[in-house]
Amino acid sequence: MSGRLVHVGSAVVDYVYRIDALPAPGTEKTASSYDQVAGGGFNMMVAATRTGMTVVFGGQLGSGPNGDFLRAAFAAEGIEALTPPSPMMDSGNCVAMISSDAERTFVSWPGAEGVLSVDLLAPVSVVPGDWVFTSGYTLSYVGSRDALADWIEALPAEIPFVFDPTPVVSDIPRAILSRVLARTTWLSCNMTEATEIAGPNDVEAVAERLLADRCPKAVGVVIRDGAKGCFVRLADGTALAVPGFKVGAVDTNGAGDTHIGAFVSALSRGVPPFEAARYANAAAALSVTRHGGSSAPTDQEIQTFLSDGARSTTAHGRKQEARF
Repeated sequence: MSGRLVHVGSAVVDYVYRIDALPAPGTEKTASSYDQVAGGGFNMMVAATRTGMTVVFGGQLGSGPNGDFLRAAFAAEGIEALTPPSPMMDSGNCVAMISSDAERTFVSWPGAEGVLSVDLLAPVSVVPGDWVFTSGYTLSYVGSRDALADWIEALPAEIPFVFDPTPVVSDIPRAILSRVLARTTWLSCNMTEATEIAGPNDVEAVAERLLADRCPKAVGVVIRDGAKGCFVRLADGTALAVPGFKVGAVDTNGAGDTHIGAFVSALSRGVPPFEAARYANAAAALSVTRHGGSSAPTDQEIQTFLSDGARSTTAHGRKQEARF
């Protein structure tokens, strides 16, 4: 394995409540369980490091209890933070409500992860062989998007840059989004996010438009579709719908992050894109069978899952329709 994953995004503390269903307006629910876990970009970093990639964090953590909690989680996974803690504020948090159908609903409060400056990013350097990743969350924050877009544009041409626009893509100013997409090497998103960027159409046409009109320097785009798998289109015009795997999902929180982290990790060690997508589908499938956002499997677990002849599926049962 050569190079590192340099994650210049955000990490927050997730407060996870498990409920039978979302409460109706004006009512309340009592959760069946509660947990406090590291979340946000941490889930993607965990997927990459558990599949063999060295991961460093170039975003910002806070100086309060949330930041302390995240630093402990980073240390447990061997992830180094390259920037000093914010002296001004704590890290943010996210309330995640996981219902009995394995779907998740989020309410977030940003903290130190939403403030990046040119000076703060100064210690975040890259070397040949590194891969860089950021997400739409960091680009949606008023206090970080300009500095981060400048930093991304200044990356050496040979450094692959991976971008996940996330569900907040509509909150990113179009000028900022266009600049980042223009530098993107690999775009990974779900169909809702893809159509927000490229306009509505079928998946093949949307993927083609993303490469032709939005990501002119990209090697390829991945459009994720939960348990159905993903659609991959490369800049040379080749494309493939890579089917997913039938599993009994219990928690879809972090599945998309797991998919991206495993995909980048596979690419970084020379796995061809379509094969890397199947590997990522397997990683995401395993992750939804476990509780918690940072439930990414190890490389050995993924290889065992694939070698056991797990069947691909296009099943439409609710538990197999996790959006990642």
